[in-house]
Amino acid sequence: MPLAGPKKALVLSAGGAFAAYQAGAWEVLSARFSPEIVVGASAGALNAWAVAGGAEPRDLIELWLDPSCAGLTAIRGPRLPWHGIFDPAPLYARIQALWKAYTPRVDIGIVAVELPSLRPRLFRNGEIAWQHLAASCAVPLSYPPIRLGSGLYVDGGLLGALPLWAASEMGAGPMVAIDVLDQAPASPLRAVVRACRTLLPRPPRPPEGIDVRLIAPSENLGPVRKAVFWDPAAVRRWIALGRADADRAAAP
Repeated sequence: MPLAGPKKALVLSAGGAFAAYQAGAWEVLSARFSPEIVVGASAGALNAWAVAGGAEPRDLIELWLDPSCAGLTAIRGPRLPWHGIFDPAPLYARIQALWKAYTPRVDIGIVAVELPSLRPRLFRNGEIAWQHLAASCAVPLSYPPIRLGSGLYVDGGLLGALPLWAASEMGAGPMVAIDVLDQAPASPLRAVVRACRTLLPRPPRPPEGIDVRLIAPSENLGPVRKAVFWDPAAVRRWIALGRADADRAAAP
């Protein structure tokens, strides 16, 4: 009996509201590419769950255009810093609804980072509950950590935005990766994140020689605050840009 070959994978990066770009790109890619594995981190994990569950591209786009997105970063009263500045209830409700709406039809992997070891952890297929998606989106100081089993977990993009290593662990060969932070604009916050990452553990590296077709924004997506606070005009622009960039990347 012949051994199964490497599987095609779609890998979706972290990026907050910038991940709306991925929805536009997927609208184009979905007509030309059928991944057998879908992997995501942070906001990309939510897109990954929908894509793996067979969401129509238009439905994914509508999720990003839903006005209720504005409530996902509602600042709440004073809390201990590690509890986060945003009220997590709207985000949890949205994630629970997404988790219930889709059942994965292909292999799916979601990345979160364990505390206090700062070890990246890959969760797969049937072990993924809505809490795993919430953990992957738990940006430190923005949302509280999520308890999974005996451990606490935070944002899956903390150590690295694009989890190519996780797709490799799941047996992926050729990958299409959509990285909304590949050309993210310079900012004091981005400089701080880069500085912190030099002190944090590095995520595993995928094997050499893996074929990765990268799709990334060809234009500046805007300041970091746009990735935090929902702006419908910006979301529409990112979706349109994702379509255009994916169309160019998929051209022969």
